[in-house]
Amino acid sequence: MIGSLMMCVSVVVLLVGMLAGIAMGIQQNFTLAPAHAHLNLIGGVLLFLFGLYYRLIPAAGTTMLAKVQGWLHIAGAILFPAGVALVLLKGPSAEAAPILGSLIVVAAMTLFLVIVFRTSRA
Repeated sequence: MIGSLMMCVSVVVLLVGMLAGIAMGIQQNFTLAPAHAHLNLIGGVLLFLFGLYYRLIPAAGTTMLAKVQGWLHIAGAILFPAGVALVLLKGPSAEAAPILGSLIVVAAMTLFLVIVFRTSRA
């Protein structure tokens, strides 16, 4: 079930995000703070909330649309903050990655909107 996968991926992402935050704090170098925040919020929190919805409304999580939405969000939630980190470290030449990642996340969120509107009345 996509909801369980999303919840499992989210806790791994949150652990990585927390460890990255600790590393930044130890080094007193917060250059990657925007990437850290996007990783935790988009890759951790949102992913977990989507998974909870799919567990709460099982019919929503069994659709092909939910599977597409889940995999899209997982991909975008990794690409977007990684792309932000690349831009912060390498400069504007790496802007394609966070742009693509953010568009993937927006597409996944749009699919989730459709799923919620279709299933919240069930």
